[in-house]
Amino acid sequence: MFNQLHGATRLYPIIGDPVRYTESPVRLTRTAFSHCATSSQRARLLGAVSVIRRNPDGSWHGDMLDGLAFVKAQQDHGARMAGARALLVGAGGAGSAIAIALLEAGVSELVVHDADASRAATLRDLLAGPGGGRVIAGPADPAGCDLVFNATPMGMEAGDPLPVDAALLTSSMFVGDVIAGHGVTPFIAAAQAAGGKTADGGHMVEAVQDLMADFMLGG
Repeated sequence: MFNQLHGATRLYPIIGDPVRYTESPVRLTRTAFSHCATSSQRARLLGAVSVIRRNPDGSWHGDMLDGLAFVKAQQDHGARMAGARALLVGAGGAGSAIAIALLEAGVSELVVHDADASRAATLRDLLAGPGGGRVIAGPADPAGCDLVFNATPMGMEAGDPLPVDAALLTSSMFVGDVIAGHGVTPFIAAAQAAGGKTADGGHMVEAVQDLMADFMLGG
């Protein structure tokens, strides 16, 4: 990559010491999407991409891998998606990508919760087509769910509330968290204390590296 840098190259610096967690600016992912001549269905649905590569004709092809990486991390650590009922807390950029990937992985029902009820409703409506009616907006109550996922920033700062009441977690629930670079989050710790299997944001970061390599190689 570095031997292709030139005077017209645009750089996006990340300043911080230490850098434990960064979030791609929406402007960056949406601007990149606008340059893509082709893209995956999930990228078109979200109007954003996380990776791009050249097509044979020199145009750009893009995809959104965040949701796929999250789901892969869960599956790599024992989560079963097909036919499962899942609770997803957080309907922002990460949550939207994860919701699409969960549906693609075969969850039978997806309950989406967000502190901003209108945002949860918007995501539900966005997924009405590919979701086939399997997506509903509801409370952060994991009762009856096989999978419980956090796609919010809760857990990044000391004293953050848990996305789901720890008392409601059981050993039969697989719990996943998007937070990376903060060690074992209180949410993951609560799930482990309840006897459940878990996957964290660090596992998601590991998974996305493999997916990026496959994407860049044309897989």
